[in-house]
Amino acid sequence: MSWTIDEHPTALQYFASLVQSDENFALMEAAISIAQDAEPDLDLQTVVAEMDRLQVRLQQRLAGESDALQKLSLLNRFFYVELGFAGNLNNYYDPANSYIHHVLQTRRGIPISVALIWLELAASIDLPVEGISFPGHFMVKVLLPQGQVVLDPLSGESFSANRLSERLQPFLDDAGITSDEAAPLGLFLQSAKARDVVERMLRNLQEIHLSQRDWPMLVAVLNRLLLLRPEMAELYRDRGLAYAEWGVADRALLDLERYAQTAQGQEAVFIEKTMENLRKEG
Repeated sequence: MSWTIDEHPTALQYFASLVQSDENFALMEAAISIAQDAEPDLDLQTVVAEMDRLQVRLQQRLAGESDALQKLSLLNRFFYVELGFAGNLNNYYDPANSYIHHVLQTRRGIPISVALIWLELAASIDLPVEGISFPGHFMVKVLLPQGQVVLDPLSGESFSANRLSERLQPFLDDAGITSDEAAPLGLFLQSAKARDVVERMLRNLQEIHLSQRDWPMLVAVLNRLLLLRPEMAELYRDRGLAYAEWGVADRALLDLERYAQTAQGQEAVFIEKTMENLRKEG
């Protein structure tokens, strides 16, 4: 992949148009478009058309079925058995696991990317489904007449309340939250908003590119996060530091000077020192 310092304005402008309004937030298209940072020539409409084809294939299998539980069974058989979707356990931290078109091609991904495809198919057969931004593992839920069912998007396996509590406990422990202080489990099972879903996808990529020290791709992800969450001043800090590591001092200074207006304490000292070094290098 070749990359230049300049962003791809057309791709970013399109992304901005998809995420500017919560009322008209185009979740699937926004998620698909994230891959344009790695593949600028990706044809988004081709990916949308592939999703449409899968929806038609699923709808043909319903044969007039209206029972929600039977629909769920048909969907999971189609998705996990016939199509073979699952987690990419052999290469979990491959950035491509977050690219919807790649997940469609390989049938492998991470929970959130696989979940988005599953949710899109479920919606096409009028199943009442929603995503759950559960700590550590994105999940999905189905609102059946019999009650709410929480599923693992990588397998279709359902989780009991006890198992969900067990999965949550390590995150509570890491945060130093005792059982008495913990919020009720139901608060962790609330429906994820579309903006939050895209942010989680981008945050996953942010962590991967940072760990791989891939500064151009990290900047690209932060460009999108700033369009998605313009109120988050710390994103200017993160992008400024990424630009500094990349060796793009002028852009690093622009972002860090903006962030320095809100930085406090030891962080403010660190930011000032970083800017001082960048000016010397320039």
